[in-house]
Amino acid sequence: MNIPSALPKASPLADPLHSTAWRGARLDIIVADITTLALDSIVNAANRTLLGGGGVDGAIHRAAGPDLVAACRTLGGCETGSAKITAGYRLPARHVIHAVGPVWNGGKRNEDELLASCYRAALALAAGNQLASIAFPAISTGIYAFPAERAAGVAVNAVMACIEPTSDLRHVVFCCFGRDAARHHEQAFRAAGLI
Repeated sequence: MNIPSALPKASPLADPLHSTAWRGARLDIIVADITTLALDSIVNAANRTLLGGGGVDGAIHRAAGPDLVAACRTLGGCETGSAKITAGYRLPARHVIHAVGPVWNGGKRNEDELLASCYRAALALAAGNQLASIAFPAISTGIYAFPAERAAGVAVNAVMACIEPTSDLRHVVFCCFGRDAARHHEQAFRAAGLI
């Protein structure tokens, strides 16, 4: 793929609630609609079929248009804890990385590790495609009922562990739908020593 290594010039990101540097990358927490972000990639909190659903998944599919579901049909679904990549089609983002998070079962079915695996898989796809920027929603915290505060901690720690100073990745956005989700990410930043 022919992908520029810099952030798009017209990246309409909301002012971050928090922004910090980590191993050469900028980590931001924002409250915004992820479908409006002009980054190299946004992450879809997908289901295993990759064919659309509710919440963030449905919003991304609606905004991207019918070509996204057509592309997803060719991928053969995706396992929980894994991710696959497509073009962004009608989205301002160049790519969509579809990550399948776990359904919360009280923490008895390896949910934390499966959620962390989603973030690692998405970041590995970003690195493999030489993408400079990525935005994550709060994966699994909607209909999958993963406790939001716990999910934010898993997300921040997984991202921090994956960022390499030699990587093309220079900007990671935790894109929160509302202020409550943002507060959970702020707490996770604090716990990790980022603020």
